[in-house]
Amino acid sequence: MTVQLTNRQQHILWATVRHYIATAEPVGSKALVEEYNLGMSSATIRNVMGMLEKAGLLYQPHTSAGRVPSDFGYRIYVDKLITPSDVAARQVEDALQNRLKWEDWSLEALLQGAAQILATLSGCIALITMPQNVTSQLRHIQLLHIDSGKIMLIAVTDGYETHSALIDLPPERKEAQLDPEVITRELQIVSNFLNSHLRGRSLAEIANLDWSQLDREFQHYSEYLKESLAELSRRNSIPNSTQIMVRGVSEVLRQPEFSQLQQVQTIIHLLEEEQQQLLPLIFDEPEVDEGGKSRVTVRIGSENPLEPMRTCSLISATYRRGSVPVGSIGVLGPTRLDYEGAIAVVAAAADYLSEAFS
Repeated sequence: MTVQLTNRQQHILWATVRHYIATAEPVGSKALVEEYNLGMSSATIRNVMGMLEKAGLLYQPHTSAGRVPSDFGYRIYVDKLITPSDVAARQVEDALQNRLKWEDWSLEALLQGAAQILATLSGCIALITMPQNVTSQLRHIQLLHIDSGKIMLIAVTDGYETHSALIDLPPERKEAQLDPEVITRELQIVSNFLNSHLRGRSLAEIANLDWSQLDREFQHYSEYLKESLAELSRRNSIPNSTQIMVRGVSEVLRQPEFSQLQQVQTIIHLLEEEQQQLLPLIFDEPEVDEGGKSRVTVRIGSENPLEPMRTCSLISATYRRGSVPVGSIGVLGPTRLDYEGAIAVVAAAADYLSEAFS
């Protein structure tokens, strides 16, 4: 869902979210007039807030109360209205460099120390996974034409583990009603291309293949194979079993959002007993941006698939050894959190760990 906001609407949404994050109290037009130099009357602000409510960005918890941001309102705020805090990024970089002793501490102690720093500076629950030993390399890839217009992708690693995926034959090849021997020859050529470019590389790296080097006459296979190889890479990058280090629970549970005991218990149970459910979420999006820095994933409220997290936001990124993601780092807090700071802290910590492990 997309929404187009005028500059005035953006300013009022920004101020409303910012004020609610700071106070945890529903926001009225009078508070915005007093606290922010918006250059508008209280009546104008009320009118704009009403339009933002109709658009699903704000809502009233009670008829006589002010407005609070919805999950959608937070999403627009994060995506369009803020930039990560350089100050917060420098704080976490300085703290990690000055307090962690790489030459003296064990790996587990180092990551525990990093998690504590992250929790303290973000005011959230910090989550860091132990690094995975990514050693599996591709030995062979084969594409086989089978019945019913399907292709079987088979990948074999250096440890002789086999991974497979079933793919539809591209529509133009189906419609052409080619002789099966022609398709088999084409698939062999594409298999040769994949082997020449991917043999000896890890499964986590195969999504970075440059498809432009494949001959133009075989490009119709690229989109189908690209999706399947990326899925193969994702399945391999999410660890089956690993420890998640958790810090900062006592601090974040003092927030008013966690005043009900049952809600606290469900989150603690998730963190202590159901960590395997968390792994696919915090190990998501292993890509980096154009500058080679870690890309941050932000899941807000109802965007989280796990019920105990529906009132929370999860901000996460992967840390890497070279170009390969080996672990993840994140913070979990109420949807009413300092996104500018939290996003910057997670990104800076992920980049610091990536440099250290590389």
